[in-house]
Amino acid sequence: MSMLEIAGAPAIYYTVDGTQGPWLVLSHSLGCDVSMWDLQMPALAERYRVLRYDTRGHGRSGAGAAPYSLDELAGDAAQLMDHLGIEAATWIGFSMGGMIGQTFALKYPQRIEAMVLADTTSQHGATPQSVWDERIRVAREQGVGPLVQPAIGRWFTADFRASQPAAVAAVAQVIGSTHVEGWTGCCAAIASVHTTDDLHRIGCPALVMVGEHDIGTPLAASLEMHRRLPNSTLAVIADAAHMTCIEQPERFNRVLRMFLDSTVGASSEAL
Repeated sequence: MSMLEIAGAPAIYYTVDGTQGPWLVLSHSLGCDVSMWDLQMPALAERYRVLRYDTRGHGRSGAGAAPYSLDELAGDAAQLMDHLGIEAATWIGFSMGGMIGQTFALKYPQRIEAMVLADTTSQHGATPQSVWDERIRVAREQGVGPLVQPAIGRWFTADFRASQPAAVAAVAQVIGSTHVEGWTGCCAAIASVHTTDDLHRIGCPALVMVGEHDIGTPLAASLEMHRRLPNSTLAVIADAAHMTCIEQPERFNRVLRMFLDSTVGASSEAL
């Protein structure tokens, strides 16, 4: 567990799990932190070196002044990779992290070996600009607290909320602790995502994953990314809303490992 101090930018908190194998960079959702990936670590760290980090304004990373841009957020990750001597990696991005990852892959194509885009989008159809503006306004005037339960309602199915209250409460606590600058800054950044017309330039192997009941970044958005990415696979995670990696970790991990082991994992064994 370490902090990267970047001149002129917020400090970035990160952790590294695993000691061998290809590098994976895990980028979390809006309102979350590195703990979002805890249920993936047993499936990943045994074979891969896993870099998790808190996006600026989230978790233990510094915030700086909002608004942010996706280019800035991608630049934070690039500097973190430079710091750790990671020339190239597989990007695993969830929701906001997938939007950062698309921007990263277009900006630094030589640094991406493969890409996983989970419950994300290349442009907002289900969530118009006015919704992002309202979330920013509420956070500015009242703090992040009033936004927690609406997020929980979108992120998890009713069955999961009823049967796993402790898991839901843990996520709610992380959302509520997000820095106002981090929330508003990242809302501004991800509201502007519009990579659809450029996805054909991302030629690396890609896995697009989406929850069956995801309403914020729905199946239609994943289908569009899958159609545009020239070397992609689409997987739908049954019985899950937005937070597939927490609501259905076994299914999520199985699909993820199959993809990784058949792409970057297979190529590393051949060396």
